[in-house]
Amino acid sequence: MGLLDFFKRATAPLVRRFSARPVVAADELFDDAFQRKLEYLAIVSKRVFSGSMKAERRTKKTGSGVEFADHRDYAAGDDFRSIDWHAYQRFDRLLVRLFEEEEDLSIYLVVDSSESMGFRSEKKLRYAKQLAAALAYVGLANLDRVAIVTADAGIAMRLEPTRNKKRIFRVFEFLRRVKPGGETDLAGALRAFVAQHKRRGLAILISDLYDPAGFEKGINVLRYNKFEPFVLHVVDQKDASPDLRGDVVLYDCETNERREVTVTPGVLARYRQEYADYLAGIGRFCATHQVTYFRADIEVPFDEVILRVFRRGGFLR
Repeated sequence: MGLLDFFKRATAPLVRRFSARPVVAADELFDDAFQRKLEYLAIVSKRVFSGSMKAERRTKKTGSGVEFADHRDYAAGDDFRSIDWHAYQRFDRLLVRLFEEEEDLSIYLVVDSSESMGFRSEKKLRYAKQLAAALAYVGLANLDRVAIVTADAGIAMRLEPTRNKKRIFRVFEFLRRVKPGGETDLAGALRAFVAQHKRRGLAILISDLYDPAGFEKGINVLRYNKFEPFVLHVVDQKDASPDLRGDVVLYDCETNERREVTVTPGVLARYRQEYADYLAGIGRFCATHQVTYFRADIEVPFDEVILRVFRRGGFLR
């Protein structure tokens, strides 16, 4: 897809023909300074969490917890101790008390590893890895189960659910191995994801959302399968205002489709407006469907983005 296709659909990341992509040293991602920031974020998160059970957050499941949730009619085989005798005196009905069950929350980090995330020195993928590592550490520090998968046209790599913040080094090792490649198909990848993970939970999608079929389909896969979607939209301001002039050959970095374009100031102005409309459309979709959404600009330090998420009540609720 080329620049003119973006005017119609605003979904294809477009780059100059023959542009190079230098490799960034993975060891720089998770150095000592990075790890100190993680510890600070974990301390901040403790102020948001509450509870003293072995799991820090409460699910919507009912079970043997201590906080009342609802009533249901008594059925043969129910424990007599669960009958609400006060309700029986008032309504002449045998009702069983239901309580909210305390258990660890399952957090799934879905990192987009398609080729578009590797454009321009892998800056977006590098940033996505740092965001994923930070959220994984906060989850592990608060006794949740954390799993990570990478997505392109399917599930490329998978880190099984784990607990305990000492496992963060497994997370680092996993994320260092993630390389960009393949086309974006969020719906296909997330259908594979929900098929592999029967235990529902919070699904955090970290992606640039450049999906020719539409990012909405992927998010809806999570919604329809009872996961709680959370979107961290990785954006590069250079995508909004490319440095292009005159006659250029553009190509889609995922499909290698080419197009010759004459770039004029008017063309760039229309492009920028289309891109702005695209971003606004993402925000409207997430707001309409009650999907938690944060825009993560790669020029903003990762820890500032995470703190912004905390301040607005996202992730830790």
